[in-house]
Amino acid sequence: MGEGYAPSAKVEVPSKPVQEILQSGDEVPERYIHKDAAAQPIDASSLPWMPSPAVLDLQLLLSSQTELDKLRSALDYWGCFQLVNHGITSSLMDQVRAIAKQFFALPLEEKQKYSRPPDDFEGYGNDTFVSEDRILDWTDRLYLLVHPEELRRFKFWPEYPPSFRQILEEFSMKSQEILQLMIKAMARSLGLKDDTLACQYGEKGMIFSRINFYPRCPLPDRVLGIKPHTDGSAVTILLQDQDVDGLQVLRDDQWFKVPIIPDALFINAGDQLEIMSNGMFKSPVHRVVTSSERERISLAMFCTPDPENEIGPAAELITDVQPPAFKTVKNYPSIYYHYYQLDQTPLSSIKLN
Repeated sequence: MGEGYAPSAKVEVPSKPVQEILQSGDEVPERYIHKDAAAQPIDASSLPWMPSPAVLDLQLLLSSQTELDKLRSALDYWGCFQLVNHGITSSLMDQVRAIAKQFFALPLEEKQKYSRPPDDFEGYGNDTFVSEDRILDWTDRLYLLVHPEELRRFKFWPEYPPSFRQILEEFSMKSQEILQLMIKAMARSLGLKDDTLACQYGEKGMIFSRINFYPRCPLPDRVLGIKPHTDGSAVTILLQDQDVDGLQVLRDDQWFKVPIIPDALFINAGDQLEIMSNGMFKSPVHRVVTSSERERISLAMFCTPDPENEIGPAAELITDVQPPAFKTVKNYPSIYYHYYQLDQTPLSSIKLN
C-alpha cells in the first residue's frame, strides 16, 4: 500500500521525485540503499515464480462452488490471486497504462502542478516519511481518492493527457463493481451470509488509486521499488505493467515472483480483510524490485471500509476453538500509517494472544 490515509502529526522530511534524481545524473542517494543488501543482494533473477498461481473467473465466483473453494484456498495460502473475466476490457486496461505513462513523461514542472502538499497523501510525488533514517522507495506516484465521487479533489487530477479523468473514472467505476462481487463471494466462501463482510465494509467505503512509476535504477541489487509491506486496505486491485514484472510475494520466508497474465488483475487481501475473516484470509507481505534496464508502471486500487465503521472478526467465525484473533478497531488506516512509518507490522499491534 505504501502508506495510510491519515496525515502525520510529525514534521515531514522532504525528498526529490526519483525521476528528478535520475535525470540529474546524480548517484543513488544513501537513503534509497538497503544496507543489508550489501551482504545479501536483491537478486530478482534467481527467485522462483509463484507455483501454479490461482486464476479465478469473476463470473463463476457466485455460481460455482469449485470457484469459491479456489478463492478460499488462494486467500488462505497466498492471500492473493489473479482475476480474469472481470468485466474490464483489454482496451480500457491499455488506456489506463497509456495515461499513466503519458503523465509521468510530462516535464517536471507540469507534474508539480499536482504535487502532494506536506502532511497530505493525495497528489504527485513520493510517500510521506518523518524520519531521516527511513530507507526510501525507488518510485514516484500519483495518489488520488476516486470513490466516493463527492470526496474527489480534482485539483490533484491531471488535465493532461486530456482523457485522464474520463479513463480513470471508468476504471474506478469498474473496480467498484468488481469489489462488490468479490466481497460477496469472499463471505460466501467462508460459509457466511453474502452481506456479512459488506456490512462491515459499509456503504461509505473508499477507493484510493495509486499510479506507480518505477524508473530505471542503477543499483537494482540494493534498491527496492517498494519495501516489504502489507496493505492497510480490505482488498487491493492491481493492474500490472503489461511487459515488466517486479511484484513479489513472501511465503514461508521465500520471495516468489508474481507472473504477468494477459488481461488479468492481481487481487490481494489487505489487513482489514484478514481482521474481518479472523485470520482465515491472509494479508500477504509483498514488495517491488527495480530494474536497471526498464521502467515499470502499475495502478493499485485500495478498497477500504468506511473509517467510521468498526472492523473486527465476523461473529460467525468466532468459536471456543477459534477465539477472536484481532481486536475490533475503528479507522484502521490511522493505525496502519503510524506503524508503517516506524517500519513495524501494523497488524501485529491489534493481534490478540
